[in-house]
Amino acid sequence: MNNTKPESRIQVIDRAALLLDAISRYTKPVKLKVLSADTNLHPSTAHRILHSLIDNRFVDRDGSGEYRLGQRLLQLSNRQHTDIDLRAVALPYMEQLRDKIGETVNLTIREGDVVIYFEKATPNRMMHVQQIVGSRAPLHVTAVGKLMLGLSGEDEIRSYAQRTNLPSYTRNTFSSLPALIEECHTSVERGYALDNEEAEIDVGCIGVLLYDQSGGITAGLSLSAPIERRKDEWIEDLIAAGKAISAQLGYASETAAV
Repeated sequence: MNNTKPESRIQVIDRAALLLDAISRYTKPVKLKVLSADTNLHPSTAHRILHSLIDNRFVDRDGSGEYRLGQRLLQLSNRQHTDIDLRAVALPYMEQLRDKIGETVNLTIREGDVVIYFEKATPNRMMHVQQIVGSRAPLHVTAVGKLMLGLSGEDEIRSYAQRTNLPSYTRNTFSSLPALIEECHTSVERGYALDNEEAEIDVGCIGVLLYDQSGGITAGLSLSAPIERRKDEWIEDLIAAGKAISAQLGYASETAAV
């Protein structure tokens, strides 16, 4: 007879995990009533657990009372990729690039089917693209996200499309699977990707990937600018910055694929 007792579970931790999973499925901050419905938790129970998660920086609550994943989770996600402090390594290169081109530079990490804006360097002027650290965007509407999808292979792109249904954010969003597959493959072949007003009208991005000592993708690096100001000459500078950061992260290849 097997006398092994079932593994005990701690209810509040299970419920906290349900709430974190529910928040992670949304690309924008989400209301309490939605989280309560998604997790089958009473609103008062969900609110109490979320308050504790906020105290521990696992969840953030914005001014309108909506919830998103917090900075502490971003930091833990970063540690999954590398023992080196990604932000500390990347930020000096991001600031140099920002100062050279005068536009916003973003550092992003992947979390499931979205990228999370992990750090940014913004120019000191009124008119620039503003990305909020901690905000999220679906892979298929971002430059670095399309590179991540492309390198994961066509089967994974198809699985991603099935999971997400490729929602459109603008008229330029790749909401057709064949078109997305072609764009992802093209981006990988040329070593950089573009966002041509696919996430937001009037905003264009250029993106490359960052690699760690194991050769794995650790993050994305991108430039964001009003589409009419974006210049092809920035691509070379972005690729160079990506290679320099990857080298600092321990990536040893002389021909870093960025």
